[in-house]
Amino acid sequence: MTWHQALSDFKNYLLLERGLAENSVFNYSLDIKKLINYLEANSIAISPLKISEEILQQFIYEVAKVVNARSQSRIISGLKSFFIYLIFEGYRENNPMELIESPKIGRKLPDTLSIDEIDKLVNSVDLSIKEGERNQAIIETLYGCGLRVSELIDLKLSDLFFKEGFIKVTGKGNKQRFVPIGEVTQQYISEYIRNSRTLVPLKKKASDVLFLNRRGNILTRAMIFTIVKNLAVVADLQKNISPHTFRHSFATHLLENGADLRAIQQMLGHESITTTEIYMHVDKSHLQKVITEFHPRRIY
Repeated sequence: MTWHQALSDFKNYLLLERGLAENSVFNYSLDIKKLINYLEANSIAISPLKISEEILQQFIYEVAKVVNARSQSRIISGLKSFFIYLIFEGYRENNPMELIESPKIGRKLPDTLSIDEIDKLVNSVDLSIKEGERNQAIIETLYGCGLRVSELIDLKLSDLFFKEGFIKVTGKGNKQRFVPIGEVTQQYISEYIRNSRTLVPLKKKASDVLFLNRRGNILTRAMIFTIVKNLAVVADLQKNISPHTFRHSFATHLLENGADLRAIQQMLGHESITTTEIYMHVDKSHLQKVITEFHPRRIY
């Protein structure tokens, strides 16, 4: 079995059997390709079925010279998954990555925006351009519903249940969940649909897609990043933000206002509560408030 054949089979496995999103599959593939490139550059002719821990250890050592600990950890995780797949399919009996440890990395607290900063960004949208109402609706939806970029661009008209106060979101691994949507966000989306979306020449395959580009097609992830980055410049926001910043702000503001962590977990689509718990570290005043209000020993 060649590396390229093994990689192709692994990608199909991730897509079809594990149901991962294309972006996740791409990232896994990238990690395997780094190893393939290393082997080719060093004239190491060995198949994925025979490669040893020693060779992989040297590869990780070389990787550590050029990437940070977080990226190194991700590459190690991707390779471990690849060899677990080969064992699962009966191609190998052991995982050569099993004893290779990931570097310890500190938990990075997410960047957030204040409510005033979010309002400033929304108000900085140029409504004189065709995409103005769309861009406002995009920002409001990212913040109002806490969506990932991939979830936003895949959102469909048929996913909107405004009467019930929910939208249907397709998350990682094609898992679907219902997320509450507030009246303000509904209003921005409704105005965009009524006033601007109708003026776009629709492509048949994107007829049900909510947010469209000027050619009537689905927006790309890169375009959402560009919209956010450009707005930050116009608003003179002295922060390095991305679309994910709105998701972090959504969760943080809910927690600060007393929302239950489990409810936030469900709305964000986190499989594990430990992923959501990172927001407990963002604002320590919330923890003090919980003690002050609810602990039986709060008053002497």
